[in-house]
Amino acid sequence: MILRLLQQHGHKAIVLIGGATSKIGDPSGKDSARRALTKEEISQNATGIKNVLAKFIKFGNGANDALLIDNSLWLESLNYLDFLRDFGSLFSVNRMLSMESVKLRLEREQHMSFLEFNYMLLQAYDFYHLNKEYDCSLQIGGSDQWGNIVMGVDFTRKRAGKEVFGITTPLLTTASGSKMGKTATGAVWLSEDMLSSYEYYQYWRNCSDQDVIRFAKLYSELSNLELDEFMAVAAADINKAKKQLAFNLTKICHGNRAAELALETATQVFEQGRVATTLPSFELKMTRLDNGIPAYELLHELELVSSKSAGRRLITGGGVKINEQVLQEENVIIDHNFINDDQLMKITIGKKKHFLVKLI
Repeated sequence: MILRLLQQHGHKAIVLIGGATSKIGDPSGKDSARRALTKEEISQNATGIKNVLAKFIKFGNGANDALLIDNSLWLESLNYLDFLRDFGSLFSVNRMLSMESVKLRLEREQHMSFLEFNYMLLQAYDFYHLNKEYDCSLQIGGSDQWGNIVMGVDFTRKRAGKEVFGITTPLLTTASGSKMGKTATGAVWLSEDMLSSYEYYQYWRNCSDQDVIRFAKLYSELSNLELDEFMAVAAADINKAKKQLAFNLTKICHGNRAAELALETATQVFEQGRVATTLPSFELKMTRLDNGIPAYELLHELELVSSKSAGRRLITGGGVKINEQVLQEENVIIDHNFINDDQLMKITIGKKKHFLVKLI
């Protein structure tokens, strides 16, 4: 959203893909080393990142169109001895050890490899290279990147005699203090392949009352007048404000039609009590129900729960409905009797997550 805002004001964004550095792993904000990625995984991730970011910022050849650049273009050709000779004296080990990302790992006596320790040198070199080749003067990152960005600012000043800058943003948390949508079952994916536009809408629709105005300020791109009007709505009817927030954010990410469809689906399910055919759906082979399948096993098979035991606990806690009927026993057998004339079955997890199972 910061890149989007800067682009709207005439600046040119450079999205840096860590094709080289992702082979090492950044220790910032981590208790342990990251898994090394293969070239194929890195390439696939780069394509996915560009596709997602293209929803928010414009890529192309225009004056302020964004660029997507892979740091493997210059880092993989660096000769290690040449790098040490030319740049090694410009980095202070004392300074590197004082960086929060390194210091925390050392204080906890957690292993940090020399491979990871080199990461900040390479990120610093990235900033220097982008400044030299593209006149990049500002690096933006999360708050855990502060140390790495400062190293780049210092290195560029020492090596090129140029003044460059860094901005970091705080970690996104909800009003409860938890990380926003980082859990395996609750991640706020921007790709519709990972999270449907309806589920994306529902995430914002179900946010905490205390988060509504803050999220609107961060993401809705409302003018001052529109924000004043939104805050008035929130004060009078918080649920109406949540619907507006969810619609606006879904529109920005997935487009107006997807936002309208998500709103229509939510209205049918929650306000009209109807089975909306536009709900997120799963396909299940008709023969799979010939002998029946335990409900907890079906939940796991559809990846609605992380494990069969989690499915059992959810059912025994009264957290699962099939066709609006609460399941009373974890071992209830799901068969063709649960399928309606349209070859559909509706599964509800908790109060707010609804899914359709379509037989094929």
